[in-house]
Amino acid sequence: MTNFLVRLFVKDYQNTASPRVREKYGQLAGFVGIASNFLLFAIKFIVGTLFHSISITADAVNNLSDSGSSLVTLVGFKLAGKPADAEHPYGHARSEYISGLAVSFIIIVLGLQLIKSSMAKILDPSPAEFSWLLAGALIFSILVKLWQALFNSRIGERIKSYTLKATAADSRNDVLATAAVLAAAAISHFSGVNLDGYMGVAVALFILISGIQLVKETSDPLLGTAPKKELVQKIYSKILSYDGILGIHDLNVHTYGPGRHFASVHCEVSASEDIMVSHDLIDNIERDFQEELGIHLVIHLDPVDIDDERTNALREKVAAIVREISPRLGFHDFRVVWGVTHSNLIFDLEVPYDFEILDSELMETVAAKIRALDSTYNAVITIDHDYVPRVEAEAEMRQEASPVPQKEGVELEDNCH
Repeated sequence: MTNFLVRLFVKDYQNTASPRVREKYGQLAGFVGIASNFLLFAIKFIVGTLFHSISITADAVNNLSDSGSSLVTLVGFKLAGKPADAEHPYGHARSEYISGLAVSFIIIVLGLQLIKSSMAKILDPSPAEFSWLLAGALIFSILVKLWQALFNSRIGERIKSYTLKATAADSRNDVLATAAVLAAAAISHFSGVNLDGYMGVAVALFILISGIQLVKETSDPLLGTAPKKELVQKIYSKILSYDGILGIHDLNVHTYGPGRHFASVHCEVSASEDIMVSHDLIDNIERDFQEELGIHLVIHLDPVDIDDERTNALREKVAAIVREISPRLGFHDFRVVWGVTHSNLIFDLEVPYDFEILDSELMETVAAKIRALDSTYNAVITIDHDYVPRVEAEAEMRQEASPVPQKEGVELEDNCH
């Protein structure tokens, strides 16, 4: 069914990298969600009213909120597909997140209202009737929700949409909620114990918790989150595949919506290379990233002296000191200003945010170990915090690709500046 709908309504459906095709996928998911959820709402609302069941009515309102969520998702994908303009030069793709946030607040309000009505049913209970028509309606709802979960999961995977993946998870949760309502109706009928109001509260709490979780999920991309490790690995691998790149550090990735990536990075090149040759290399990398990956990349060129044996030997010793303290640490931009009475060792020390040693103590420790190598060595250290934990595989990949014996750092952020 999913493939049939996609082929029928999404032109050029295989080109999922196209923003226009992605928008069509989102619109299809929105229309399907609106229609199927409103159908379930109508069925459950009628059944809940006929058989005086507050839990079924609550479940119906849950489906109505899902229909509203699909409507907002539809509008969000439509706005996200708008091209960049003078007021929004980075595009409108974050509209998808804003629409999801709006839906989350709607769900929370509905959950609070349903708790109130369910509590009233507990305090003033009335018998809920049971019939096989009621059971059939709930079973039909479970089957539809299972299909919704599969449909949204597949579409979300195709276009890499967090919104649709969250919708798929919400549909799977609705299956459990409706199954619980069905179980409560059967238990109430066969045992005589009226669980209707209590199950209404349970469903309402489920809706409320789901709304709160969705607030977090949809607000995180707006606040700024670290990019996926797969994207970081892809960026590292591609940049280090170019001859002349010795190392990478200070990578920042900014996302302005799904598929809208802007990045900056420091690339180390040999200081002895002609500046025009290095500049041409950087230009080629930036152009390739735009054309092949759709990433607007800006590279800062860092010249590194790899021909001075004394500096290289000292760099190796400092690397050993840093690794001895913790494999989670790294350093970059290492250079030495040699002097008669003392020499300055200047570098950035990469420290995770959750590192167990305070920055000031860590700097003193590293400086003391460097002075132990030679009393004339003076460490000039700048603390450089990573935005995500260091990944050893990345460090090894960078070391193998570079003759410079150091471990460059990664700074990852996903914020709008």
